[in-house]
Amino acid sequence: MIAKSLCYPLILSLGLLLLPVQAQERLGVIVSTLESRALDTRVEAIGTLQANETAVVTSIISDVISRIHFTDGQRVAAGDLLVELNSREQQAQLEEARIASSDAERQLQRARQLVENRFVSDQELDDRQREAEIARARLRAAEARLADRQIRAPFDSVVGLREVSVGTLLTPGMAITRLHDDSRMKLDFSVPEALLHAMQPGLQIAAGTAAWPGEQFAGEISVVDTRVEQQTRSVRVRAMLDNADGRLRPGMLMSVRIATQPREALMLPEEALLPVGRRQFVMRLQAAETGLVVERVEVHTGMRLPGEVEILGGLQAGDQVVTHGAFRLRPGQPVSILQELKAGDSPADALSRAGRETGE
Repeated sequence: MIAKSLCYPLILSLGLLLLPVQAQERLGVIVSTLESRALDTRVEAIGTLQANETAVVTSIISDVISRIHFTDGQRVAAGDLLVELNSREQQAQLEEARIASSDAERQLQRARQLVENRFVSDQELDDRQREAEIARARLRAAEARLADRQIRAPFDSVVGLREVSVGTLLTPGMAITRLHDDSRMKLDFSVPEALLHAMQPGLQIAAGTAAWPGEQFAGEISVVDTRVEQQTRSVRVRAMLDNADGRLRPGMLMSVRIATQPREALMLPEEALLPVGRRQFVMRLQAAETGLVVERVEVHTGMRLPGEVEILGGLQAGDQVVTHGAFRLRPGQPVSILQELKAGDSPADALSRAGRETGE
């Protein structure tokens, strides 16, 4: 009698397990349909701006400044005169060299005519030729000495602050001002060594600065350094930014965003993941004779975004996955779709929408 009474609960339990699928409860779930969309890997860094070309204007000789031809912040072209040093002696030497060169040229022309008429020898012509060449060389030397006292802009640029005044005794290495070619700007930043493979010349970047909040300045990577810093295990990258309006200044701190590895990816709401140790699973909907049921599928994940995760394997575009209520499901469980989660939706939004549609 005791043995029989113990068997009845066991038989009853087995009977419940053997109930047909139709008799199992059909749970309502929220689902999401996997779609392929464009995705890229974002790299963020901090960089410092430099002018495309920078030069400290100075002199190679010592002399007194006689004239200054620029003002602070002025834009100058290559070859524009910036500063003149005292050059009275050099100008006199130049005038003397010009006269001597002109006289030597006349003597040479006269010697050529006399040689043609056979009045002088070829040796005389050679002497006059040599004297003319010496005179031309002395003229070039005089011009060079004068040019050393006329300091000019080496390239198109904007002038910085003036550091000297008329009457200053200028010595070699003394700064007069600083020139910046700001038509294009260099932006130097560092990225981890692990991202070196993604840094390629021509890659587009977007940079922002606190000086112009809310604005993004477009540029592209021009060069990647050939060495990795041993202490930081990072590599230096240089990008070029157009600066036609002149708003960017050397020394500015800029935040950099780079989109690398553009691709088509499957994205899934994070709520759909069921972690088991280091493995990730989802509940995928599958059509059966009795209706929709779920199956547990292992997935391989990639990049994570706020509320989303990239699916690298295990699913394909068009699959429907349970995003809300997956923890209470078991493989083969019959389900019904309450609502489909759309881009930008939260489960609460989807449940609210489902309640409005059913009149609850």
